[in-house]
Amino acid sequence: MKIRESMYQKLQNMDFKFFDTTRTGDIMARMTGDLDIVRHLISWVIYMVFENATVFIFAVTLLFTINWQFTLVMLLVIPFLAWAAIKLASDVRPTFSAIREQFSRLNSVVQENISGNRVIKAFATEYIEINKFDKENEAYRKRNMDSAKVWSKYLPIIDALAGTLSLTIIIIGGVLAINNKITIGELVTFNSIVWALGNPMRNSGWLINDIQRFNASADKIREYLNNESAISNIEKPANREITGFVEFNNVSFGYDNEEVLKNVSLKAKPGETVAIIGPTGSGKSTLVNLICRFYDCSEGEVLVDNVNVKEMDLRTLRSKVSVAMQDVFLFSDTIEGNIAYGVPDAPYESIKRAAGIADADEFISSLPEGYDTIIGERGVGLSGGQRQRIALARAILKDPSILILDDTTSSVDMETEFEIHKTLRSFYNNKTTFIIAHRISSVKNADKIIVLNDGQVVEQGTHQELLNLKSYYYKVYQSQYGDFDGLDEKE
Repeated sequence: MKIRESMYQKLQNMDFKFFDTTRTGDIMARMTGDLDIVRHLISWVIYMVFENATVFIFAVTLLFTINWQFTLVMLLVIPFLAWAAIKLASDVRPTFSAIREQFSRLNSVVQENISGNRVIKAFATEYIEINKFDKENEAYRKRNMDSAKVWSKYLPIIDALAGTLSLTIIIIGGVLAINNKITIGELVTFNSIVWALGNPMRNSGWLINDIQRFNASADKIREYLNNESAISNIEKPANREITGFVEFNNVSFGYDNEEVLKNVSLKAKPGETVAIIGPTGSGKSTLVNLICRFYDCSEGEVLVDNVNVKEMDLRTLRSKVSVAMQDVFLFSDTIEGNIAYGVPDAPYESIKRAAGIADADEFISSLPEGYDTIIGERGVGLSGGQRQRIALARAILKDPSILILDDTTSSVDMETEFEIHKTLRSFYNNKTTFIIAHRISSVKNADKIIVLNDGQVVEQGTHQELLNLKSYYYKVYQSQYGDFDGLDEKE
């Protein structure tokens, strides 16, 4: 129980980079299968080791008191048994490590299939997914067969060595009895107690098998627990109220040595709305992720209220920054529970108000259960636009100092988008707001528009100023609104 809790707590403390580079199947395998193997060792294997060791020691002690010479003869089998046990342990452990690794891959395939079931159905590629699963499942079977081959090689040897005890009693014991070296009574006693030696010897193979299975899982769990988040608080972090002044000073950032942001500098004051636009992959989402300190920049600094975010208390920083993410995630809970996720004790009136600002109250109220409607996993049952509006309401309810809207209205129609932005303007007030979008209609009313291209700020200004430049922003405007004489009029 404690190990499982420690692993789950570790999971909550890991940074985005960990989740970017770690397969979900690996995490699930650690949290389920590997922990079950640890539980098996604690609840059964340790008990069996103790029981067999106790019985073996008791039997050897008893036999020594009866006839120590004959007992030594019987124990000559121990070195051979030890050799077989050591060989079994060394040979079987790598196979169990391979089994756990392949089990993680198999888990990943299943998890990916479940998450992507709509795409699979849409493209009628069930047969491809079945083949993919069969391939990984066959690899998993082979890893298990490799393990079975190892222990089937050594377990018969261990059983045979344990069986020689009875043969020793019959042959050597009989000779000693004929020569009056031991009495018939002692021979009968030895024969009666021999099971107490033989059974622990036979069980040793199975116990070694389970112990090595545990070692393989324990290595995986240890590796998981030894992961350290690259994002953490310094020893004495700054803990202060956040008003929302944001500044990027010559910020650069990259994923796996691939530079995404290059020497970006910008400022945003409380009450100011900054829009960020640019082609796909230009670094828009990455830029705002640095404000929340989901990642740390490789060069330069990100300041909030003139304090480097690396020096701020993470909980304080993130409690005052609210993000409506591009990839909407909704929990399997009621609509009310999803909106109030960041503020669990929020009153119903506040939840309804936040939904109203996000233009979600009308469709929520039209549902049979209203705000008590249970949402399926990841928002199944709701349209993309409805999910986005619930996510937006969740961000609004938090009442942050810094609000980040990452392509939040991409799945709603133009009329709904207009109403949302119209209502949001009254909500912005003294909040610092960042809007990431591809539609000109989403960004044209911003106080400042930043154009990113290839990780660099290539244009900066108001809507009209950027139109007058007749560069990238102008071309995007043309593609969305058409080329007509009113371009130079104030929008």
